[in-house]
Amino acid sequence: MATSVKRILVAIRDLRHAPKTELGKAAALARAAGARLELFHAIDEPDPAASWPETATAAFVEQRRSSIAARNRRHLQRFARDRALHGLEVECTASWDYPAHEAIVRRALATRADLVIAVTRHHRMGARFLLRNTDWELIRHCPMPLLLVRSGHPYRRPAVVAAVDPFHARPADLDARLLAEGSRFAKLLHGSLHVFHAYMPLVTAITMPVTTAPIVMLPPEAEAAHGEQITRSIDRLADGAAIPRARRHVEMGDVSGELRAVVRTTGAGVVVMGAVSRSALARVFIGNTAERVLDRLDCDVLVVKPRGFKSRIERRSAAVEVKPVRRRRAAGRVRGAARPSGVTTMRVMLPPVPV
Repeated sequence: MATSVKRILVAIRDLRHAPKTELGKAAALARAAGARLELFHAIDEPDPAASWPETATAAFVEQRRSSIAARNRRHLQRFARDRALHGLEVECTASWDYPAHEAIVRRALATRADLVIAVTRHHRMGARFLLRNTDWELIRHCPMPLLLVRSGHPYRRPAVVAAVDPFHARPADLDARLLAEGSRFAKLLHGSLHVFHAYMPLVTAITMPVTTAPIVMLPPEAEAAHGEQITRSIDRLADGAAIPRARRHVEMGDVSGELRAVVRTTGAGVVVMGAVSRSALARVFIGNTAERVLDRLDCDVLVVKPRGFKSRIERRSAAVEVKPVRRRRAAGRVRGAARPSGVTTMRVMLPPVPV
C-alpha cells in the first residue's frame, strides 16, 4: 500500500455467516482510501460442467450450474447490502476455481487489486485464532499486501506496529517497505505507527572435550554494547520514517513473547510483517519471526512482500468456460454476468446512509 489503494479484494470463505467485522474493516479502509471493494468467493462445490456424468444433457448441466452460481450471488449480494458498505461501490464475484488460495491470487492479479483481505476464523480448541492452510498459502504466494483479519475489534485510531529486522538476510529495502506500508495504513485509519525489533542476548558455545557444550554468558559490558548497536540501527530506520522515540520498541528476548507484549501495551490493531522466499522451492517465511508468532497474535496482521516479488501461481485456472449471461435487478443498481473461466460478477451501488 505504499502506492495509492484503488481496489480492495475481500476473500470470503464462508457464505453461511455474514463477516460483519471484516466487512466493517474493509469499508473503513475503502472509504479512507477512496477505493472500490470486491467481495470474492471461490465456489467449493463440484462444477457440474466438469463433474456431471456424460449422459447429462448440456441444458441440464447449464441449469444446475446457473442455480449454484445464483445461490452464491444471492449470498454475496446480501453481504454487499450490509449497512457498513452503504455508499461504496461493491463488486461481487463467485468463481469455480481451485485451490482457494490460487483462486484468490488469480482474481487479485486479474483485477490488479492493491490489497487483499482474508479472514481467519476462531477455533474452539484452545480458544485461539489459528491460520488455516489457505492462509499460509496466501502468505507465501500473494504478491500484494495481505491483511489477515484476526481480531473482532473495529479500527478506532489503532496503533500499527511494524516488525523490522535489519540484521536478517533478506532484501535490503524490505524494512523500509514495511515502515512505508505501516505508515500508509496508520494514516488511513488515523492511527499511530510504531516500530518493533526483538533480539536474543549474546551467547557463545565453548567446545569441550566432552559431548556437552556449556553456554557461557558474555560480560554485561558486551551485552550493553550489543544492545546499543542494535538500537542505533533501529533508530536509523525509525528516523527515516519520522517515528518518535516513544514509539520505538527494541526488546531483548524471544520474538514471539516480546511482540505479543508490545501489542498488548500499545493496544495495537495491526502488526506489519515481511514475507521472504528462502529456498529453491520458493517457500515463504515471515522474516525473523517463527510461524508460531502469527498464531499467537490477537490483532490483525498485514503481510508485505519485497518489491519485485513474483507469484508462481498461474494466471489462468483450469475452470471450464461458460457462456455469458446478463441479468438486471431493480433494487439498487445491480449488474450480473457470467464470465469466462467460471467467474460470475455483479456490482452493487447503494445510497449513503443518512446522517
